[in-house]
Amino acid sequence: MTKETVSTQRAGSSRRTVCPVLSVYGCPGGGSVREQLSGESYDSERSAAVARTLSSRITDRLKDLGLERYKLVVQVVIGEQRGEGVQMASRCFWDADTDSCAKDIYMNDSLFCVAAVFGVYYY
Repeated sequence: MTKETVSTQRAGSSRRTVCPVLSVYGCPGGGSVREQLSGESYDSERSAAVARTLSSRITDRLKDLGLERYKLVVQVVIGEQRGEGVQMASRCFWDADTDSCAKDIYMNDSLFCVAAVFGVYYY
């Protein structure tokens, strides 16, 4: 039996001007991450290609929403699950009233995946 964990987190202001996709829907790639990686085992040679595919899918879903005034950055990291703790951090200089981020975490017995989306408003 495979143990799977999925977690979605959002950061940013709760004000109405925050990037609407990220504040309301969370990470739009959540379903894609689970669909793509469900039942997969970690393969160091394939992980870069899988991360690019996931990133492209998430980017395409975001483009369909028509957020022309936002610069959207998608980052996908896939690594081997060895039972050791992994911590990721990101820093960005932005306007807390309009900018936001969301991340989706997927883990099973052999791999972990973190998909992060950053929405920064163009003034």
